[in-house]
Amino acid sequence: MAGYTHHSSQHTQAQYISPRDTLRGLVKETVREEIRGWEARVRRREGEKEHPSTLPTIYIITPTYRRLEQIPELTRLAQTLMNVPRIHWLVADDAEVPNPAVVDYLASTGLSYNYLNSPMPKKFEKQPTKPKGVANRNAGMDWVRQHATEGVVYFADDDNTYDIRIFEEMRHTQRVSMWPVGLVTEAGLSTPVLSEGHFKGWYDGWIGGRKFPVDMAGFAVSVQYLKQMPGAKMPFVAGYEEDGFLKSLKIKPEEIEFKADGCTKVYVWHTQTKKNKPSKRTLLDTKYDATNLRVLQESMMLAPA
Repeated sequence: MAGYTHHSSQHTQAQYISPRDTLRGLVKETVREEIRGWEARVRRREGEKEHPSTLPTIYIITPTYRRLEQIPELTRLAQTLMNVPRIHWLVADDAEVPNPAVVDYLASTGLSYNYLNSPMPKKFEKQPTKPKGVANRNAGMDWVRQHATEGVVYFADDDNTYDIRIFEEMRHTQRVSMWPVGLVTEAGLSTPVLSEGHFKGWYDGWIGGRKFPVDMAGFAVSVQYLKQMPGAKMPFVAGYEEDGFLKSLKIKPEEIEFKADGCTKVYVWHTQTKKNKPSKRTLLDTKYDATNLRVLQESMMLAPA
């Protein structure tokens, strides 16, 4: 029909949305926004991280000596270091000649390392309280002075327990940095005492007249600063090794860089492995000849006959 226009219309019914559905939708959107914000922050942090190849190297100096627990404790420490980028492990053995078991184990780790023979001088072996580990740590520092140009030096004993975060805390040390160490003496802790970020003193189970009453695991030194102090050494005086070394660096407590969130977090503990007795000689029985026990015997310390 001329002039006739057909208009089509669709009639829709308004959808009812309950207050509960409205709240649920708002919660979902809020959660989505939080997730998006979290992802963005993670991306920014990842972008800010230094590439491993640009990180300063941490030179880990570990004194060691022949004992039943030597390989197990080196193994435990190595498993930690495998999770830390840009480290070089200096294992300094209190031995005149290389220990094949240690040499073989270090080669198996895939870590960057050097094995050093650094026995304690004979004149100190007769002392009632021996200055253990001093010759080893000094040998490690000598190696660093000769071969390193940048990075950080840290004394990591093989009987301690380390959270890998401690290595990132120390990595950018300018001169000397410090942090708390747990399970030290009956005090349970060794740490600088700070108030509003300012140095106030020391907390340690044995002050002993020391200027720096700290644990060996509680500080690091930059390579550059160490090389500026050619006379800096660890003294052969039991109980005063840390104090003597830090004093030889000519650093003041107020100049130290305090790490671990203002020394409020513990990332390293002075744990100690139980001393084991030499194994019984029962495996020497001839019935075990031509068995795997003959191979395992090579890695064991047996009680004297």
